This record gives sequence, C-alpha cells and structure tokens, in this order.
Amino acid sequence: MFEQVIDTINTVIWGPAMLILLLGTGIYLTIGLKGISITHIPFAFKQLFKGRKGSGEGEISPFNALMTALSSTVGTGNIAGVATAIGIGGPGALFWMWCTALVGLATKYAEAVLAVNYRETDELGKKVGGPMYYIKNGLGPKWKWLGIAFALFGSLAGFGLANTVQSNAVSQVLKSNFEVPTLISGIVMSILVGIVLLGGIKRIAEVAGKLVPLMAITYFTATLCILILNFTELPAAIVLIVDSAFNGTAATGGFAGAAVMLALRMGVARGIFSNESGLGSAPIAHAAAETNSPVRQGTIAMLGTFIDTLIICTMTGLVLVVTGVWTGEPQGAAMTLAAFKAELPYGDIILSLCIVLFAFTTMLGWSYYGERCAEFLLGPKIIVPFRILWVIGVFLGTQMSLGLVWKMSDALNGMMAIPNLIALVLLAPVVFRLTREYFADENHDRQSSPKIADKPPENVG
Repeated sequence: MFEQVIDTINTVIWGPAMLILLLGTGIYLTIGLKGISITHIPFAFKQLFKGRKGSGEGEISPFNALMTALSSTVGTGNIAGVATAIGIGGPGALFWMWCTALVGLATKYAEAVLAVNYRETDELGKKVGGPMYYIKNGLGPKWKWLGIAFALFGSLAGFGLANTVQSNAVSQVLKSNFEVPTLISGIVMSILVGIVLLGGIKRIAEVAGKLVPLMAITYFTATLCILILNFTELPAAIVLIVDSAFNGTAATGGFAGAAVMLALRMGVARGIFSNESGLGSAPIAHAAAETNSPVRQGTIAMLGTFIDTLIICTMTGLVLVVTGVWTGEPQGAAMTLAAFKAELPYGDIILSLCIVLFAFTTMLGWSYYGERCAEFLLGPKIIVPFRILWVIGVFLGTQMSLGLVWKMSDALNGMMAIPNLIALVLLAPVVFRLTREYFADENHDRQSSPKIADKPPENVG
C-alpha cells in the first residue's frame, strides 16, 4: 500500500505539470537573459580555465565547485538514463534531451548567480548557500518555510538516490564483473567515502577535481572510439534522431514503436534527471566557490548542464543509435553495456569501471548537498552525525534491495524542485539585473571586481 502511495505521488510530481514548470522556467530565464546562457558558452569556458584559482571569499576554487557539481550529475543517468529514454521513446528522445539542456543552461546559471549572491557565513566561518538561503535572504522571512521545505527534502533525498542506490549499483557491478562480494565492496566504499567526508567540502572538491575530469575523459574517449568505428552510420543516425523527434518511431526489432509525445516526455524527463537543472542541488556547491562575482560563477555553473547533457549524454545516445542496440532486447544500462561489449575490446570492463567512478563521485557530491541542507535545519551540530549516517547508508545500500528506495528518492527529488523553481521565478529580476550590470561593465572580466559583501543582497520579498 505504501509503495502504491509513492507511485501515485511520483505520477503527480513527475507528470506533465512538473515538466512544463521546469521547461517553462528555463524558457523564461533564457528569454529574460537574452540568450546569453547559449551565446556565452565560450566565455564560460574562458572563466572556467581561469577558475582554477579563486578570486574572493569562499571554500573551494570555482573550477572545483563545478567539478563537485558535476560529480553528482555525471552518473548512472548518463549511461542508464539515456538508454531508458531511447529504449522507450525512440531516438527522437535524444533530440528533446538537447532542447531541455539548451533551456536548462539558463536555469543552472540563475541558480548559481542567486546562490553566490545570497550566500552566508555559517557559525564555523564557512561560506554556505543554495536554494534554502536565497529563498530566506532573497524572498524574505515570510518565505522561510519554503526554504525549510527544500532543505528537508534535500537532506532526505540524498540517502536514496545518491547514497544507498549508488553504492548498490557499484556493489552489483563489482560482483557481476569481478566477483567481489558485496560485503567487501560495502566495507571498502564506506571507508573511502568516510575518509573523504572527514575533510569536508575542501577534500570532496579536491577528489572531485581529479576524478571527474578523469572519468569524463575516459568515458568520452571510449564512446568516441565507437563512433569512429561506425562513422559511416553517423549521418543516418543524426537524421533518424531529428526525424523521430517530430514524426515518431516505427516498431523495429525489439522496439515497440513510439509516438512524438512519448519521445518528448522521455527526453525531457531523462534530460532533467541527468543534469539536475532546476532541482536546486548544484547551486549548493557553487555557493562555496572562491569568487567575488555571482555572474562569473553562474557562467561556470551552466557548463555543468552543457558537459553533462550536450556532451556526455549525446555521446551515449549516438553510440546506442549507430550500433543499433536500441532496437534490441536489452534495456537501461544493459543496452549501453551491449554496445560497449560488441564494439570495444574489454568494453564491458571499461563501462563497468566508469559506472563505479560515476557512482562513487555522486556519493561524495550529494553528501555535501545533504549536509548543507541538514545544517540549515539544525545548525552545525548536525554535521558529524550526518556524515556518520551517510557512511552507514553507503554500506547498507550494498546489502539491500532498493526498488522502493528508488521510487521514494524520485518523489523527494521532485519535491526539492518545486520550492526552487518558485524562488527562481520570483527572483529572476535580480538575476537579470546582476547580469546586465556585469556585462555592461567594460572591465567585467577583471579578477579584482568589488566583493559581494561590499553590497548586501537585496530582499525582494
């Protein structure tokens, strides 16, 4: 009965209304920003390469802030999520994932701008921020309940989707491919995660700054090799993706066929699930960046969506289409595994190791998100107990069946998004104003711009 209730909640939360709200917010922000989230991608990469060293108050470099955010978004969704979207909605789902990412760039940009602009210094002297803080400080005391709701959902959501589920995925991969007992993998992962968490955000960011580029480059290289081996099929694959997006996909092989609306729904849902634009998680990491400019960090933040969906998810989708595995029987991660195994020597081993790295970094990134949400609710005294519970959750995930946990996590993720999207729409004028002022300044690219603290953030509540 409880599972049926969760299924009903998920049907409502992740139904058409939520997808319209997420897409609508992204479109509104894109228009309000006059498309700079798309036209200024080269500028964003320029800021990223400069961002290995901070230029203001904060805990971690702007570069490592992005790597921490990417550690939670670049995960199994890039492998299993894309395959699920194409397996149900057909190749056209990938086209709608691209569209979702294009408007999601503005959403991710706005989240980071607000997170840095309204961040605080906590009792331990550390810079903290995120949706709960820009709701409280930007919308005013009467909206604090909305920030509390976000923090409550955020502190709980991580224990499912980013903790037990991820450790379970790793333990199953290690068991099936390398015959490692789940007990051993659970103990080792718990120890490794615990060691990283002891160092707080600085150690999490340092690990993410090294692992995320490594795993992204490894996965990108492997998928590129498959595309090169099948380069003659690439033009036809792109035509099929675009055509299917507007005309649907006929039944072929093991694929049952899909209408345009199914391709649209799957592409949007899996795209948002993968890059987390609008969920409110990534700005928690960007709020800790050493920066004196909300806009500069915002441009770096939007690269998270660009890298996650427009690069990594695209590579996965193209591999699935050019190899033809999308018409076969395997679904989800098994579909991607079939492509790797058929096209590359030791392809199954390569993909398995990528899944392990993706899941491990997701556990680290989301631990920080959950910790900050818990601190917002209960203060710094909750940090150590939260970390202990997180490590225990990593171990428990390797020893249990997680079907219900998946569904509960989906519900909590959706509940996180609602308060965040409300705040983004209400605080959009602040984002637009800060953006205009930044780019109107001929010297906006200088590293010595005035500190945020020199001018207290406005309250629009």
